[in-house]
Amino acid sequence: MKLPRRNFLYLAAGAAALPAASRFAWAQAYPTRPVRIVVGFAPGSASDIITRLMGQSLSERLGQPFVIENRPGGGTNIATEAVVRAPADGYTLLMVSPAQAINATLYNKLNFNFIRDIAPVAGIMVVPTVMLVHPSVPAKAVPEFIAYAKANPGKLSMASGGIGSGTHLAGELFKMMAGVDMVHVPNRGGGPALTDLLGGQVQVMFPSTVSSIGYIRAGRLRALAVTTTTRLDLLPDIPTLGEFLPGYEASAWFGVGAPKATPAEIVDKLNKAINAALADPKLMARLADLSGTVLAGSPADFGKLIADETEKWGKVIRAANIKAE
Repeated sequence: MKLPRRNFLYLAAGAAALPAASRFAWAQAYPTRPVRIVVGFAPGSASDIITRLMGQSLSERLGQPFVIENRPGGGTNIATEAVVRAPADGYTLLMVSPAQAINATLYNKLNFNFIRDIAPVAGIMVVPTVMLVHPSVPAKAVPEFIAYAKANPGKLSMASGGIGSGTHLAGELFKMMAGVDMVHVPNRGGGPALTDLLGGQVQVMFPSTVSSIGYIRAGRLRALAVTTTTRLDLLPDIPTLGEFLPGYEASAWFGVGAPKATPAEIVDKLNKAINAALADPKLMARLADLSGTVLAGSPADFGKLIADETEKWGKVIRAANIKAE
């Protein structure tokens, strides 16, 4: 049977629109089953806590469980690769942190390219870090500490949560900008590093406020500066490092990523749900308890943050000649 030309064109146009329509309908229905968020750190870490808070909120908003899967190891590389290899259908997501941006330069051979293989979905929050010293250190301010370190080259020890960790690179950036020589003492995590600082085995560390604020308030550790660009409401009398070393900034940040080919409609739906969660006073209050600042924004905004941080820490790693363990 011959179709009139006009009818044929209508049918052809309708057929061409089917993939887009079905994609849109699929995204509208998403999620129809539990969603997995993979975290590259152990339970109880700042990354894990933030993921669980966000997962609970997303479960309430999108009507399906958001299940947290902890896959520590390899400096988050194990978790990242698991998500890179997962189906790009929105049901496997990644909690993204500075570790992934750092690893892009720290490791010479990875089975993935983080910026190429993970699609940014949304930023969640920024957590400040702080320069802490043991009370035995005579310096009461950053200029005094720099002068003390220069007068005692190689005699001060700097703790970190491990080679290439955020606490390590924050300290290396300080060493470079202040022109001081300190011995790096890596630990197997931020908790053991803080224990060493509390015991006086090391003299300085750059941990997050999440893990250290209690020790600061109790007077067990002395805060010399915060590493963000502005002073913190919870530590209003503590200056920023940038007030003494212009341009210094280091902080922990967190957000969500997905396998690269995840449909844009699903990424957009997740982005809107995350941003709506971050505007919820209940979640905002919980994040404020962690001394965090909400990020929110578009996938492109989060992608720019990742790219900028990857470039920044790449320069520090190359300049300090840091090698992965």
